[in-house]
Amino acid sequence: MSEPRTPGSDAPDLTAPPPQPAPPPQAAPPAQPAPPPQAAPPAQPGPLGEPGTRPEPHRGPAARLGPLAGLLVADFSRVLAGPYCTMLLGDLGADVIKVESPDGDDTRRWVPPNRDGVATYFLAINRNKRSVALDLRNPGELAAAHELARRADVLVQNFKPGGLARFALDYDSVRSGNPDVIYASISGFGAGGGKDLPGYDLMVQAMSGLMSLTGDPEGPPYRAGISAFDVMAGLHTAIAILAALHHRTTTGQGQHVEVSLMSTALSTMVNQTSAYVAGGVVPFRMGNSHPSVYPYEPLPTADRDVIVAAANDAQFRKLVEVLGVPALADDPRFATNQVRTVHRDELRPLLTERLKARPAAEWFAALNAAGVPCGPINTVDAGVDFAREIGLEPVVTAGDGDSGIPGIRNPVDYSATPPAYPLRPPAVDEHGDEIRAWLAEPQPPPRHQTGNLP
Repeated sequence: MSEPRTPGSDAPDLTAPPPQPAPPPQAAPPAQPAPPPQAAPPAQPGPLGEPGTRPEPHRGPAARLGPLAGLLVADFSRVLAGPYCTMLLGDLGADVIKVESPDGDDTRRWVPPNRDGVATYFLAINRNKRSVALDLRNPGELAAAHELARRADVLVQNFKPGGLARFALDYDSVRSGNPDVIYASISGFGAGGGKDLPGYDLMVQAMSGLMSLTGDPEGPPYRAGISAFDVMAGLHTAIAILAALHHRTTTGQGQHVEVSLMSTALSTMVNQTSAYVAGGVVPFRMGNSHPSVYPYEPLPTADRDVIVAAANDAQFRKLVEVLGVPALADDPRFATNQVRTVHRDELRPLLTERLKARPAAEWFAALNAAGVPCGPINTVDAGVDFAREIGLEPVVTAGDGDSGIPGIRNPVDYSATPPAYPLRPPAVDEHGDEIRAWLAEPQPPPRHQTGNLP
């Protein structure tokens, strides 16, 4: 959620990559006396800008490996969208410092369910971070927050638009002391006319139109079973940060990236929003049916429903062959997807009559073997178990030993730089002493410092 907030935060790995070695001096021409030794040319800028101007690598317990190792992320976000984004960065080796209010992130208390008194909601999105509690109303702690922002490669925040200006932690203020910072802002409805609206995912699901599409056609609109747009906004923010980092690598320039849940929602609804803006059609609630493909929905079998997704004419022909009614593929009402969609009310009972002859497990095996997508409707536990059965290894442990916390792994496989999970979700201010001591140490300015934060 993105709304007026006290700061949320993360504790990072404070590593930075070492400067690149200088190229060796060129050999002198053979016929000439050797020239006096020349000073080595300066190292070329690396992914974090000019070498030698970032703070020295942190060699403490949070030192990390991974493709984002050495990247310092100051996480002033809380609840879901921001923390999900920064967790993804932390999985890939970024040093994420989670800045929390003294009371901690709200989601720590969103129970049930919980594990050892901490909400599983919080645990799901806060591994690979260290926590420091800073009360921004306290001048000394605000100074520590300013110093963290000055040193950060990336700052992520989801305060209400403009809410950090009174602490001089808005983009313009941070940029004055850290010109090439990547500053990511997440809000509910953007920084324009919707800046004063609280950014709850449920509000965005309602106001974007998603709820009008979800539920039985004869019943009320429903929210999705997860905070879909918070999660998607976190993903979009992570993508934006990586793109901005690449831009900084090639140009030396930082920038402000802004993501709103509302814009994310309209993008996420892809075909439904396109139906309106490109086709002039307002989509409507259809339960589990698809507006443009049939069959593509749950259908009953002898014991329970299964999903059948015959999304093209070849798959439909295979479906009716397995069901023992091959003539349906040549019926003028059903021969193409377009006419099947129009005549779905006539086709559905013909399919369910055949499907009810056998249980779901048998159809799952037979249809998938024939190349027709088919699957059961699982509970969450069955979904995790199925992922295990097919070798996806969905569960990882963040941290070591008895204190490790199980969670769902980063969903991306990398052949050379796999994610790692060395840090369990932190307690409030668990790493506060270490981080405050580090922030108090003298450090060189960021790459192109032009001033100091107030």
